[in-house]
Amino acid sequence: MKKILLATAAIVAFSAPSFAAETAKTIGQAPPSFYLAQDTATLKCQIVETQPAAGSSMKVVGAAHVTKASAETALKADKTCAK
Repeated sequence: MKKILLATAAIVAFSAPSFAAETAKTIGQAPPSFYLAQDTATLKCQIVETQPAAGSSMKVVGAAHVTKASAETALKADKTCAK
């Protein structure tokens, strides 16, 4: 009887984490992101939808923006971009 009780307790202890709640998974595409990308040669900025690759002539200025309108507002407020 004692062995059965210990075996049952061990099974419950090891299987309990598998019943833990999982985080919600998104289905489909990730939400769109807009980036301010600055050309390192001309210092002009533009809004792009994909993050520039490392080592390219473009660099990201600031953080990603969820909407294009917020990216445009950030572009107008940014002082490092040439006009």
